[in-house]
Amino acid sequence: MPLLINDWRDKFKDKNLPFFFVQLANYKEKKKQPGDSDWAELREAQFLTLKVPNTGMAVTTDIGNGEDIHPKNKQDVGGRLANIALAKVYNTKIDYSGPLYKSYKIEYNSIILDFDFNTGIKANDNILKGFSIAGSDQKFYWAEAKIVDGKVVVYAQEVSNPVAVRYNWADNPDGNLTNASGLPASSFRTDNWKGITEGKK
Repeated sequence: MPLLINDWRDKFKDKNLPFFFVQLANYKEKKKQPGDSDWAELREAQFLTLKVPNTGMAVTTDIGNGEDIHPKNKQDVGGRLANIALAKVYNTKIDYSGPLYKSYKIEYNSIILDFDFNTGIKANDNILKGFSIAGSDQKFYWAEAKIVDGKVVVYAQEVSNPVAVRYNWADNPDGNLTNASGLPASSFRTDNWKGITEGKK
């Protein structure tokens, strides 16, 4: 995507051409246990594209359709893209992003996650869902998660020495992390372990 963006900017002769895009929606069967996901890896590639200046991403893992790769709800998608444009191009003071993963640290048997866009960070229905945690064996377990001082603390009884956390790492996830905007957080992982799409083109 950075190559595409830079090529379009070159062809339009505008090095700062705004480029806003939609992250993959939730799709396919829900999985009972955490595991690998090629769709999560593609969402990660889209998330990493936000490092390119003057870009924006609409997260849609809360409004997709597990049985339809092209979900019918385009109005909410368009509204989210419009809010990004209003904020970034027209300098309108408007919420346009859910929480975006920034960093983590390990404390005892927990991993503490910090986010950009963390104002009013919360679960949209009280109990946080969608987090998994692993030790050095790289085996992930569903995790408990709670919000403390604007950060998310993640832990699980099965993992006494955690090294990595993933959120919404699935084709069709059901995580519910949001912020004052009500918009969903992007999926992410803290590890860089080899994925199932590595080396594929």
